[in-house]
Amino acid sequence: MKVKTSVTLPSALLAEIDRLDNNRSAFLERAAVSYIGQQLKSKLDAQDAAILDRVADELNQQSDVLEFQGLPK
Repeated sequence: MKVKTSVTLPSALLAEIDRLDNNRSAFLERAAVSYIGQQLKSKLDAQDAAILDRVADELNQQSDVLEFQGLPK
């Protein structure tokens, strides 16, 4: 379900949106969905990096054991 809303934008930004797409609502919807997706991905990437940072020493030790055994990493 879509809900009608109103936003205030600088005229230069609105002119650029109009230049790129004749449907402002669709353009702004795609832009919002894209931005939210980027924010969620960034958050998940940061969480993954934190996990890897926490277990890096253990992973490196496992990698060293595999190398010592002549197994591929």
